[in-house]
Amino acid sequence: MGEIGHNGGPSLEGGVSWRRHCWSSARARLLPTLPIEVVRLRVKRAQALGLDYKTYAGVRAATGNDVVAFLFSSNALRVSVLRPALPQDRAAKLAAVQCGRLALAVAPLTPGMVAAANPVLDGVWPAPYALAGFGEMRDRLRAALGKVPSDQVILVGDLGLERDWCAAGRLAGYLPAERYFG
Repeated sequence: MGEIGHNGGPSLEGGVSWRRHCWSSARARLLPTLPIEVVRLRVKRAQALGLDYKTYAGVRAATGNDVVAFLFSSNALRVSVLRPALPQDRAAKLAAVQCGRLALAVAPLTPGMVAAANPVLDGVWPAPYALAGFGEMRDRLRAALGKVPSDQVILVGDLGLERDWCAAGRLAGYLPAERYFG
């Protein structure tokens, strides 16, 4: 029996490999084995979202929730001032997605320009500025999500700066555009 506050895990004496083995076996005992029917349902849900199962299962494991929406940056959608409409392949993928499709218009694009040219999107809001502070990023993302729980939204972005939006908005995860649309 350990001291007060001890979590009952293996002792820290001994080698690194022994501790790794002990914690790995404890974690394996903790995680449930899913019935095959549940796995099949989750594979179908991953396909409906346009995700591979490994990515979907990782988000489910990390958040404990299903994905209810995607938040796309206009960079990830390949939308520009000269061509505000989605490319055909991206429009087709978004039309098939069975969840919310939200977007952030990166300046100089305005939300009105992106929304008018892309009716498949459920809503478009202004993106945080490139050098915005953490608080401003958080406020912009919360405004875009509205009542949608942030830990059930995956951000699909195209630039390294957009990855920071995921932490600011407490989103479920980040996917590079080439991985999602690839």
